Amino acid sequence: MNMYETPHPLADYLSTPLVCGCGRTHYAPLQFVHVGRDALYELPRVLERLGRRRPYLICDDVTLRIAGERCVEILRAAGVEASLHRISHTKFDEATLGELVINKPADCDIAVAVGAGSINDMTRYFSCKLGLPFMTVATAAPMDGFASSIAALQVNNLKTTFPAQTPAAIIGDTEILKKAPYPMIAAGLGDLLGKSTCLCDWKLARLINGEHYCARIVELVEACVQSTLRDAGRIRERDPKVLGRIMEGLVLTGVAMSLYGNSRPASGCEHHMSHYWEMIFEQQERRPRPHGTQVGVGTILVLKLTEALRRTTVDFDAARAAARAYDPAAWEENIRGAYGPAAAGIIEMEAGARKNETGGRLARIDAMEARWPEILALLEGLPSSETVMALLRTLDAPCLPAEIGVDEAMLRNTLLYCKEVRARYTILQMLWDLGVLEDLSDGVMGELRLL
Repeated sequence: MNMYETPHPLADYLSTPLVCGCGRTHYAPLQFVHVGRDALYELPRVLERLGRRRPYLICDDVTLRIAGERCVEILRAAGVEASLHRISHTKFDEATLGELVINKPADCDIAVAVGAGSINDMTRYFSCKLGLPFMTVATAAPMDGFASSIAALQVNNLKTTFPAQTPAAIIGDTEILKKAPYPMIAAGLGDLLGKSTCLCDWKLARLINGEHYCARIVELVEACVQSTLRDAGRIRERDPKVLGRIMEGLVLTGVAMSLYGNSRPASGCEHHMSHYWEMIFEQQERRPRPHGTQVGVGTILVLKLTEALRRTTVDFDAARAAARAYDPAAWEENIRGAYGPAAAGIIEMEAGARKNETGGRLARIDAMEARWPEILALLEGLPSSETVMALLRTLDAPCLPAEIGVDEAMLRNTLLYCKEVRARYTILQMLWDLGVLEDLSDGVMGELRLL
């Protein structure tokens, strides 16, 4: 079947190979999505359709009370032998993975993540490693990772993304979703707002770095985000239908990642900021804010940097001089200061990616100079930072780094070095290539002090 030329409903993209004009065949193995009132009661039927009878439910203290206990009651009433484990190692690292393996029932045939974010990622990775399918029962909609095929975990003190697997099914009971803490509801919106900058990253990577690009997937995500944002003003009312549409929008952007085979359609430098903060907060034994909340703040920072770039006259010759003066030893020293115990992983990643090396940087500068009007047009098409801030403020959501516990020292490290979290071309890498990242970062920090 050919890839649709215009965006279609979510169900049309599930478990169907789609031959695309981008040169790839896209496939999302997710089989069922059930979002609506009392969807939790569909759990036995979903398992039956999947041919599974012995689920291993995974939750934490909070999601146990929200839905875990009720899931077990529903399943046992339907004659399904369900096991439930409450995670005690909540850093979602190697210890958590070991805990899940140790407590896994020998005869379980599917893992069920009861929760969101980290529980979803950990269950995804655990099940993939053990050759089990998994599904998700969402207790909130603070992020878009439900349907993705990757998992972000803490390994050797570094927030790392691993290939994993897509869930077989997702259940979102709007009677549960509407009761989620308000900051988590607003976080889902924050994650959707981040799609504007992440898609711009991808478009820039195509122009500057020749990266493969799929216009149909980009259009799908853009249409989904615009549709969801039209309802944003009703989130405060906890309208179940609106929250259901947000949940479906977040699932669809995750499906886009699965269709493409990596997180490029839904994760850019605004997500890299969030990953960096999570790493540093963990090192400081502080609890991060919800992922989508952090992405919302990161999106505002990226937009402010692009606005500053548009006010700047770029000196491409100076950029080339900066590229030739690159000092890998000085870079490594800065990385050790910015990443602490996680620095070794970042240095190893760069040794493989070599994205900062002078030769590649000079080639990208040449490409930027040749296509600068197109690049500026992309940046001018982004929403303004003021627009995004105003929308988040109507939901009482954080907009500034200080509001999520990021002080000035951490913020400066974020702006200068979070681009190293992934070997991926983004707006931040572009600013670094042009030799303006430090100056523009200092300017944005000065602007934030006045807010």
